[in-house]
Amino acid sequence: MRTTIDIPDDLYRTLKARAGLSGITLRVLVQQLIEQGLRSPRDQVPVRRHAPPPVIVAVRAVPIPALSSQEIRRIEEEEDEAKHAGLA
Repeated sequence: MRTTIDIPDDLYRTLKARAGLSGITLRVLVQQLIEQGLRSPRDQVPVRRHAPPPVIVAVRAVPIPALSSQEIRRIEEEEDEAKHAGLA
């Protein structure tokens, strides 16, 4: 199957040089690297960490700190408890 991907110029040059030094085509090298990556155990594949969420600055120029997932969950649970407290 044919596909098109965009890669940074410096990565392309590195791949092209490695293919040339190995005496294989760029196509063969990319196939080998993809197959190697897919065969490796998942725990050895580097996990990309997402960048932390941005800090939002309110109109008054007071920074609003980002909240962790646990903090958000705690706040939601407190709101739910307060909302349903009168129903019991």
